[in-house]
Amino acid sequence: MKRVLTAALAATTLLVAGACGGNDDTDTPSGTSPSSAASASYPVTVGDLTLDKQPEKIVSLSATATEMLFAIGAGPQLTAVDDQSNYPADAPKTDLSGLKPNAEAIAAKDPDLVILSNDIDKIVSQLDALKIPTFLVAASTDLDGTYEEIGELGTLTGHKAEADALNEKMKADIDKIVKDVPKRSTPLSYYYELDPTFYSVTSKTFVGSIFSMFGMENVADAADADGAKGGYPQLSQEALVKSDPDTIFLADSKCCQQSPQTVAARKGWSTITAVKSNQIYALDDDIASRWGPRTVDLVRAIADAVAKVPA
Repeated sequence: MKRVLTAALAATTLLVAGACGGNDDTDTPSGTSPSSAASASYPVTVGDLTLDKQPEKIVSLSATATEMLFAIGAGPQLTAVDDQSNYPADAPKTDLSGLKPNAEAIAAKDPDLVILSNDIDKIVSQLDALKIPTFLVAASTDLDGTYEEIGELGTLTGHKAEADALNEKMKADIDKIVKDVPKRSTPLSYYYELDPTFYSVTSKTFVGSIFSMFGMENVADAADADGAKGGYPQLSQEALVKSDPDTIFLADSKCCQQSPQTVAARKGWSTITAVKSNQIYALDDDIASRWGPRTVDLVRAIADAVAKVPA
């Protein structure tokens, strides 16, 4: 249940039920740049939020935002992060929940800025009533949204220069990775698995947009053609087998212990091209579910997989 609820809530989409719970070389600086902090001018305004001074006690209830903040050098300004913020290792992880936020528990951290990924139970208005500044970092549906959010966090935290530099590096790295993958005359199809009950994502989600960069076709699109399922449909095994994807990507390798071996052993799956051709690829669940700096690693993992498939 947890994985699909997290994905759907983060994307402010329909809540769905039935789910359980890379090579990482992206630079993630944890130190604050004195030059950037010293040159930051306040007050600053992003959206409806205005900060009169640089925040020094930030609480992040978004694992993606936590990664973004560390990547732009605002890590030392974080005093607490939610129970899902497991990267980087030195993030000040607590038992605070982003899925069930508690205003009283958040206020106890005495924050001067709270970062949220969704407004569950109207937590924003609760924190506003306590005069605690809050900023909503909603799930991106494409890379442009990611770059925009990194820039906004840079502005709010006094690290605009670092945010701009990170965005430029991500763009350059991703462009090069995609460009270096040989073009194919026939597009590859793929099935992206969120959990073993066959919840997936469509091309209209952030993850789907990444695969689209490689010209790949998503077999889950037909299951949510009208968008009623918010981009997170549950496929039937019969329809999935019939769609015969060329490749399978597993975003449930950690949460649900799925692997190329467990997939190949599923009853009735032996006829699927991806299974017959050993084109099943396990991803890091966390990297695959977040739209922050480590998206570069997700792009690289997909590129490496696509490059292995015979033309």
